[in-house]
Amino acid sequence: QVQAAESEEGMVQAGGSLRLSCTSTTFGLIFDDFDDYVMAWLRQAPGTEREVVGCISWSGEYTHYSDSVKGRFTIARNNDNGTLSLQMNGLKPEDTAMYYCVAGPSNGRYCEMTESKYEYWGQGTQVTVSS
Repeated sequence: QVQAAESEEGMVQAGGSLRLSCTSTTFGLIFDDFDDYVMAWLRQAPGTEREVVGCISWSGEYTHYSDSVKGRFTIARNNDNGTLSLQMNGLKPEDTAMYYCVAGPSNGRYCEMTESKYEYWGQGTQVTVSS
């Protein structure tokens, strides 16, 4: 397994695992406000539209995933230390993309798989999965 901060590159072979993480600093948020935000991970491969791969509610109780990653990727957050993570298992070459952690104001108990709901973005990290 390889771990990478959101601003670092991650390279693995197909079938491998990679963990991305972000903090409140990544978003430029005040640590005490971290749990006021829903969060998500987006990705974009060259020549394709951005895809919301998963989101997590402010409490961490609710998560949603795109069909392309469901069962392989897991989003988690720790509001006590202001961290967001994306655990990626069973990686495939088609998972190769630039990955972004994003945050937006929470409007309720759930999160939304809509890019426009997220106004704070991390710098992005390139994930490359070789066959």
